[in-house]
Amino acid sequence: MTGNPRPHVRPSRRAVLGGAALAALATAAGTAPARAVPRTAWPTRFPLPDGWLPEGITIGSAPYAYLGSRAGGAIYRADLRTGEGRVIHQGAAGRTSIGLKLDRDGLLYVAGGGGGSARIVDARTGELRATHQLTAATGHFINDVVLLGDRAWFTDSRGAVLYGVPRGRRGEVRALPLTGDWTQTPDVNNANGVVAAPDGRGLIVVKSTPGELYHVGLRTGRARRIALSGASDVVNGDGLLRVGHTLYVVQNRLNRVTVWRLGADLATAALRRTITDPRFDVPTTAARFGNRLYLVNARFTSPQEPTTTFDAVAVPL
Repeated sequence: MTGNPRPHVRPSRRAVLGGAALAALATAAGTAPARAVPRTAWPTRFPLPDGWLPEGITIGSAPYAYLGSRAGGAIYRADLRTGEGRVIHQGAAGRTSIGLKLDRDGLLYVAGGGGGSARIVDARTGELRATHQLTAATGHFINDVVLLGDRAWFTDSRGAVLYGVPRGRRGEVRALPLTGDWTQTPDVNNANGVVAAPDGRGLIVVKSTPGELYHVGLRTGRARRIALSGASDVVNGDGLLRVGHTLYVVQNRLNRVTVWRLGADLATAALRRTITDPRFDVPTTAARFGNRLYLVNARFTSPQEPTTTFDAVAVPL
């Protein structure tokens, strides 16, 4: 692995989308805004294909969720209004899709897990637009991704480095080593979920083991541990979602989402409440649409077989 990996395939330059182009994009993606059913009547649970092995979920401005598969890296699109969906991007042997985020221009940025890669997929056509090999193919785990500024930032659960992939334009991948309070623990998942900090200049990263939150500056990579009050840790912290200064932490094997209030200086976080639901079955990641959280059940404690059933559920925000 080099300090400044080169992408295998470079994405094409993004077009600047005006209002008419955005409308055309919505139509092409099957995301026309017509809603015959009141939002309160939308399903709060929808099935995924058997054996899907989901982990990540992302939702754009239109009511469609995109969910990746650990079984071959395919991507599924579900209509939140009906619960129905289809596979839009076919997988391939040895490929996985872990965390993913949808950009405004219809591109999906996908974390490639143990293969050490990041991929860019067209959400409208399912076409693979680019692949960036961020790390060696073994010994790393590219886990989650957030969009901030001109880059998509990816976490590596087995390395103390964040990777910044250019968003839809030519450029080099930036490797950002984590320093400051960050200590890498061998042989367990460290950096996992990631969101943009409220200041818009840094990131908040959860370390799954032993369950800590960090504020990371993007200029230097300096990580400052966030002091928690109301609970001692966020062990098994997985996906993160932020609304203003409110941070939602999905704690997968604990089957809960803890809700934290971030301090103004991002040095502290206070526990406000905990969301639980009997339908949770190792939820890994959450995405927001309206006043709901949509979570995907990874079911890590169940057989991970082609016949295993999977779903996603919604709870009030």
